[in-house]
Amino acid sequence: MPDGILVWVYWLIGLSLVTYLSVYIVRRHREYAFAALTGFYIIYLAASQILATRVIVFDLMTYTFFAPASVFVFPFTAQVIDMINEVYGRRRAHVAVLIAFSTQVLLMLFLAMGNTLAPAPFFGYEEAWQSIFALSLRITAASWVTFLITANLDVYIFAGLKERFKQREEAFSGSTLANPYIWLRSGASDAVNLTLDSVLFVTLAFFGAAPVLPLILGQIVAKNIIGLLDTPWFVWYKSMIGRGETGRNRTGNSP
Repeated sequence: MPDGILVWVYWLIGLSLVTYLSVYIVRRHREYAFAALTGFYIIYLAASQILATRVIVFDLMTYTFFAPASVFVFPFTAQVIDMINEVYGRRRAHVAVLIAFSTQVLLMLFLAMGNTLAPAPFFGYEEAWQSIFALSLRITAASWVTFLITANLDVYIFAGLKERFKQREEAFSGSTLANPYIWLRSGASDAVNLTLDSVLFVTLAFFGAAPVLPLILGQIVAKNIIGLLDTPWFVWYKSMIGRGETGRNRTGNSP
């Protein structure tokens, strides 16, 4: 199987698996679900920190550009904070952002600590290790500032749209999967998050040191394409959660 297709197979399987698992945990073990979803959030952020060091070719058939490999993980982070926001509300979603941010600070501190240690004489990958994980202070600071701004803005927009269209969403007579207000709050909040993330991070990290405009445009296009593609999984999540709530209201017990 060609590598270009294989990455999408991994992406589809991963997103489907984590969406189903999130639904199961929220419906069956609600008391543990916030911790579980926050755990997913932390894993995605750690993976994106590592994958961001590898620049890949993003091929749209008619147009090719370069972007960090982490573009395939960013939609996972945007989706899971929407999942938390949907079930637990804006305040708990902000708490999840702060928890996740704290873990990323610790991750960078542990890497910095490890980089101060002398390598064994037979360790032949020290140069490669240092080139990947010895991140500059500017890039690290840019990543942290960007995350705090964009993640909290995502939470605010999602919750605001949910409240703004609450009555229209509840009055919609069709299937949850076709409810435009659910698609709107997930898609719009993710689009703002992923676009602003691209602009802020590249500007703060590389302005004056590299041509930022091509990097910004490449990340905006790549992140938003993948971010748009993952919206159906959030709608599926909402649909499954809604069925659980209906069953609980009908029987008085968890499904």
